Amino acid sequence: MLRTVSSSLARRVVLNSSSRQAPCALSQIKTFHATPRREEEAEAKVPAAVVKSGLLGTGLSEWYALPIGIFAAIPTIHYDWYVINEETQLAGVFIAFCVAFYTHGGDIVYKALDQKAQTILKEQNEVEDKVIVALGEKLDFLKDNSNIVQYFEGINAERELTYSRLNAAGAVKPHHDFKAQVERVLNLISQEELSISEKKKTALMEEATAMVTDQFSNEKALKKAALDAAIASIKGTSKDAKADPVKGAFVNFFKAKGADAAKADDGSEEVAQRVAMVSKLNALAKNEGYFFSFDESGGVKMTV
Repeated sequence: MLRTVSSSLARRVVLNSSSRQAPCALSQIKTFHATPRREEEAEAKVPAAVVKSGLLGTGLSEWYALPIGIFAAIPTIHYDWYVINEETQLAGVFIAFCVAFYTHGGDIVYKALDQKAQTILKEQNEVEDKVIVALGEKLDFLKDNSNIVQYFEGINAERELTYSRLNAAGAVKPHHDFKAQVERVLNLISQEELSISEKKKTALMEEATAMVTDQFSNEKALKKAALDAAIASIKGTSKDAKADPVKGAFVNFFKAKGADAAKADDGSEEVAQRVAMVSKLNALAKNEGYFFSFDESGGVKMTV
């Protein structure tokens, strides 16, 4: 019975002696949370619990426990009401250890736990801040994309308009291509005709020059007439420009050449030129993918 009473007294002494710091520790435990406090919760005032301190909760100083304990211990030990044995000694040592650890090491343990709690709270707040920032960015993104339907509708409208314009351009483009191809063929024909004409002129002038030179070299009368005409032209005494024997020789040559060509023209040269021209035009049309080609007579036939 005395053992039970002593254990109960020891527990009450320890609890009452720690009542000074208990409200503080309790408040610290209550304020610990994983998320930031709301403003309304921070503003709410919780009434502090009324806790009586002192000896056994009576409000008296704890120093009164010393004389009371001495006066109670003397008769208890003298009359053997309570026997101090090894259990009592062990209980006393344990109580002394608990009191010493609480008074000297309680703050250290509290600060260590509180620091760890603050660290955990800080890390948790940082993580939650990042989550809040990410959610804010996502909200902004969703707000920006709230008109995405209108955007796609506008894109589809522009796409339809573009396709209609491309179809219209596609319908007109073959005509432009055909026009360009015809112009290219006509330019080629014009260049070939000009080239053939220049070649003929050059060959004819060379032949005429050679023949007139030969005539004036071999006939003395023509030489004397050409010399007299040249002297008269220099002196300015020439009365008739048509009397120039050199010019007359060239005119006579061209007249004779024209008459001979008219008599000997059987159309074979023109046919050869046309065949060569058709061959060149077909080669050009085939290499560049023209819409038409030419037959042997020079007629046009469509290939598309």
